Amino acid sequence: MRGTQEARGTSWARGAALAGFTVAGLAIAHAGPGLTGLGPLRRRLFPRLAGLGKPDHVALTFDDGPDPASTPAFLDLLAERRTRATFFLLGSMVARAPQLAAEIAAAGHEIAVHGWDHRYTILRSPRDVLGDLARARDVVSETTGRRPRFYRPPYGVLSSGALLAARRLGLTPVLWSSWGKEWTPGASADSVFAAVTADLTGGATILLHDSDCTSPAGAASAALGALPWVLDECSARGLAVGNLAGHGLA
Repeated sequence: MRGTQEARGTSWARGAALAGFTVAGLAIAHAGPGLTGLGPLRRRLFPRLAGLGKPDHVALTFDDGPDPASTPAFLDLLAERRTRATFFLLGSMVARAPQLAAEIAAAGHEIAVHGWDHRYTILRSPRDVLGDLARARDVVSETTGRRPRFYRPPYGVLSSGALLAARRLGLTPVLWSSWGKEWTPGASADSVFAAVTADLTGGATILLHDSDCTSPAGAASAALGALPWVLDECSARGLAVGNLAGHGLA
């Protein structure tokens, strides 16, 4: 048993070193969704992974699309506000709505990868994670004509296998530093706005969801309702809003 534990520790350290993160920080991230979801902890241990960028800029990101039932409304609002964002797309959703994925890219938004299936990476083997991520990257690239640069794991939970897979595929993991928590039961535009602005600072990366595919019904609507207020708040604070490419993380 001890030999097995030592072997696992050696494998973990090797993976962390290759991925360019500290073993201590990654051990905490690997410990479970509860710890990984703690924004202050993430920001303190690895700020770039938390999406902390230029102090006068905010990166706006969306997860779980493209969803024909909700994503078009987000695209319309962003076009109206002349704002570009980063969309972390699920490969399985792209396969169902390839034209919409292409429309996101054509509108000038940055395309990123959220995996193929929305499953915890820590519950999958490194081989499965690599296959999932490669499949998602390929369908996103082929459908949008854009090669993604960034990767966000489902639930924001990384594993050594996910980090190694991202490195092998040329993807940079990015989580977030401010989120709307619209996946909580009973979330509303008011609650999403309050959650986002509670942790909103210059240099933040905001996470919202443009689909209900992994959240309670109405989650995307709550995010959409809060989005104009979030953009107004950023403007009032003198913060430019854009995608990750302009955030200083590349």
